[in-house]
Amino acid sequence: MTASDPTGQVGLGRGTLVAAGAAIAVAAGVVGGVIAHFADGDSGSASKLTGSTCPATTVANAVLPSVVTLSVRTSTSSSNGTGEIIRNNGYILTNDHVISSAVPGGTIDALFTSGQTERATVVGRVVTLDLAVVKVEASKPLPTIALGHSDAVVVGQPVVALGAPLGLSGTVTSGIISALGRDVPLPAAGGKTARLPGALQTDASINPGNSGGPLVDCGGRMIGVNTAIATVPNSAGQSGGGSVGIGFAIPVDLASVVADQLISNGRFSPPYLGMSTVPIPASAAHQFGVDAGLYVQDVSANGPAAKAGLHTGDVITHINGKKISGPDDLVIATLRMSPGDKVSIDYVRSGKSMTTTLTLEAQP
Repeated sequence: MTASDPTGQVGLGRGTLVAAGAAIAVAAGVVGGVIAHFADGDSGSASKLTGSTCPATTVANAVLPSVVTLSVRTSTSSSNGTGEIIRNNGYILTNDHVISSAVPGGTIDALFTSGQTERATVVGRVVTLDLAVVKVEASKPLPTIALGHSDAVVVGQPVVALGAPLGLSGTVTSGIISALGRDVPLPAAGGKTARLPGALQTDASINPGNSGGPLVDCGGRMIGVNTAIATVPNSAGQSGGGSVGIGFAIPVDLASVVADQLISNGRFSPPYLGMSTVPIPASAAHQFGVDAGLYVQDVSANGPAAKAGLHTGDVITHINGKKISGPDDLVIATLRMSPGDKVSIDYVRSGKSMTTTLTLEAQP
C-alpha cells in the first residue's frame, strides 16, 4: 500500500515550545528531531524495546479484538491508521489526521481482527485536538476497549501499544511511560494547529500507521490515544520516519470526554469562559507586578467571567492554584470540565492580588 502523511511535521529543537512549523523542545539536551504524525507511511523501522513487565500476550488477546485498522482512500491517495471500538454499536475513536483526507469525498474502511471489513462514516471531528469518531453499522454487539484513567498514570509504568504500523494490522509493542504532561503542537487539517494537552510520553515502539490506536496499561485498559512520534532528521533536515522511542498519546480522560460529545452532538463544545486573553510578554510582566500571566483583553457581557467580577485589564496568574502563562492554558485547564463546574482564578488588578470563583457555562 502506498501511504503518505497528509498533515506535515513540526521541528524538534532545544529551548522553545511554539506553534506548528517551528522548533519545539521535548526535553533539555535533545540535539534535534522531528515531531510527526505517524498515521500514513511506508518507511521507518520499529525499535526493539525492553523493560516492560506487562503480560503482553494476555493484553494482546484481550485488547486486539477491539482494535481496527482504518484504510482511507481518496481519488489521489491512500493511507492507513488505527482506531478502537468504544461503543458496541460501532463507534470507533481515532485521530482526526487519520481520516481528515476522506472529508469530503473519500472513503474509510475498518478492518477487524476477524478479517471482516466494514465501511465507516465520520460522526464528528475536533481538528485542534486531533481526535475524531467514526462509525460502522454493526449487526451485532462489537467488542469494546476498556477505558482506564490517564490521571492515575505514573512515570515508569509499563504500557502496551497496539495498532497497524506500516499497515501491519494487529501489531503489539511494549514499553513504559517516559514522562507526563507534554503539551505538543502539531500541524492539522486545513492549515490549523492541533495541540495535545498533557500528552503521555512513551518509549513503546510506534510508527506510521499506529495513529489513533490505543496505549493501554497492563490490565488492557486504554490510557491514551497514540498520536505522534519524534524522529531524527536526515542530512537534508527531513524526518527519518521511524520510531526513536519518543511517542506521544492523548490522555484518555480527555479523549473520552471529546468522544462522548461527538457521539451525542456531532461536535465538541468546551466550557464557555466568556473572555479572551493574551499572554503577557516576559519583558512587560514586571509592569503588571507579575512573573507571567494572561492579560484579559475582553469580557463578554453577562458571561461567566463578567459574573465572576473579572474586568478587561485584569491579569490572570493561576487557575485552580496552577500557574498559567500560555495562550491555551485556560482552555486546557477546563477541557475536561462541564458547564456548572466552578474554577478558582487568581488575578492581579492595579497591582493588587485577588481571587474569584468562575462558574463555567455551555457555549452560547
